[in-house]
Amino acid sequence: METYTDVLLVTANVGSLFDNLGEIESDWLRELFGIVQSHKPRFIALHFQEVGGKDYMVNMGHAENFFWNIESSEEMRDFDRVCIYVDNHFKNLNITLLIGVCMFYHSFTLHTSLPLTVKDFKAVSGQNKYVGSLDGVTTMEKEKFPKNFWPDFKWSRKGFMRTRWIIHNQGLDLVNVHLFHDASNLIACNASPSIYSANRQKALRYVINRLSSCTPLPFFLFGDFNFRLDTLSLVQNLSTSAEVQTVKKDSSNEVEKIICEEKDNDHKILLQIETKMFAYLHQAVFREDNGRAILKYDKEIAAFQDVIAEEEILFPPSYPYSEDYTKPTQYMNTRCPSWCDRILMSHTAQDIIHRRDEGESSVVYNILGPNVCMGDHKVTFICIYIYIHTYIHTYIHTYIHTYIHTYIHTYIHTYIHTYS
Repeated sequence: METYTDVLLVTANVGSLFDNLGEIESDWLRELFGIVQSHKPRFIALHFQEVGGKDYMVNMGHAENFFWNIESSEEMRDFDRVCIYVDNHFKNLNITLLIGVCMFYHSFTLHTSLPLTVKDFKAVSGQNKYVGSLDGVTTMEKEKFPKNFWPDFKWSRKGFMRTRWIIHNQGLDLVNVHLFHDASNLIACNASPSIYSANRQKALRYVINRLSSCTPLPFFLFGDFNFRLDTLSLVQNLSTSAEVQTVKKDSSNEVEKIICEEKDNDHKILLQIETKMFAYLHQAVFREDNGRAILKYDKEIAAFQDVIAEEEILFPPSYPYSEDYTKPTQYMNTRCPSWCDRILMSHTAQDIIHRRDEGESSVVYNILGPNVCMGDHKVTFICIYIYIHTYIHTYIHTYIHTYIHTYIHTYIHTYIHTYS
């Protein structure tokens, strides 16, 4: 007999949240609690990136209060088991990632691995909190991407954290991922795909290979992948009817800005690109119909179709939203809007998602707070039902497997003994 349980997976880059905590925290939490109340999941996994924000040394106390506000809230009171891992040991920046994982679950059979193997698991009960360097914590694995990966780029707090779980008898790996951003819009325009895209591809392949090197389980990867649109192809499309001017620095041949002017309409600037500027006149194209017109330029996941999948994207780009509390639906003119915050899964994980009859979707993949200021990243979530094997199912499966194995072994042994 198979049944299923409801699961909520959430990923949130909270860097700008901590930089503007007083203004947007209450709305941010209300949006999170709203999805918990409406979907009533029995298992929740929250993945955070950039815990503490840009000024993390000052903000880390606020970060701990933020996690406490989630854990102690009225909306989360029915979850009697909690696991929290926060890697915020900023005094050793060679190993810290400033990412966090929070798990909440109702009373049911749940185990976490100790260590990260499929052989040794321990039952989860009560409150389990690990905050700091996480050295010696055996129920999670974290790693900063090696410094020698990209010697020409500044080493940053990017990496991954993996936890392993058994819900009833269904094993899962949950991986919090934070990949590299585009440091310069101008460099991103140089090639298709860009050098930054190649860096992210290398890093994500490294994570997937690490998952494959241990005893494999269905896995979900969710975090800030920093996936960007194919900028060169997009810019070429947006500027087909424009006059393009390249401005270079006086002292060198280095490009300082790219300006695309409309040929008519008083030569109004259609698009201006600088290192940290991407200002497009008709910004609505990124929001209308959930950005469907530019979704074709979202290509970075295509390199991994052999091992990972994603539900259909039916929401607008998750980054970079204005941090102005009064402009919750407007993008900043700093980067090209992109679907950075994603929830990906292995094909085996996709197979354990329960889907209703045709025409009835049991999967909800969306962003939180479309009309509320959530910081520069919108929170991305997925609500799913996953199949779980009941003890009766497991017992029968084990009994049949053992019976057949014993019968065949006995038959072969008798045959050999009789006719040899």
